[in-house]
Amino acid sequence: MTTGQYSMATAAQFAGRDLGASEWVALDQDRIDAFAACTGDRQWIHIDVARARRDSPFGGPIAHGYLTLSLVAAMIMELDIIPPDAATGLNYGLDKVRFIAPVKAGARVRTRATLRAAEPQGDSRVLLRLDCTLEIEGEAKPALIAELLCLLIGKPDCAA
Repeated sequence: MTTGQYSMATAAQFAGRDLGASEWVALDQDRIDAFAACTGDRQWIHIDVARARRDSPFGGPIAHGYLTLSLVAAMIMELDIIPPDAATGLNYGLDKVRFIAPVKAGARVRTRATLRAAEPQGDSRVLLRLDCTLEIEGEAKPALIAELLCLLIGKPDCAA
């Protein structure tokens, strides 16, 4: 959001607003391999390029679903969801996630988001509900859809 009127106190007025899309991010094999090393999820469909090209129904390796999901939180930060009177925004979880289409190694993805709701929580806190779609460049179906929750925490001298 790039409007000067967006604040913790006015966030609810922006419900329903399309927040736009993040920059494209490449999901190359190096990133997929690093995620596998980090999480221990070393299924062949992700990391064995030769076997995935031979045996996978997708024609090659695909990114882990949780790798694609993990990108969404960082990507929405590009959309200026944290108003200037908030000290921070915390990842508060997800209310719904559906993995729609696999992301092939080498593909680029971006997040498109809409502010579903902004709910005051008291004590200078506001819970944002964001409808997020992780788009795959050149593909009709998205990688995933998710309702992401972000808890805004006001600066000590500001009241929501």
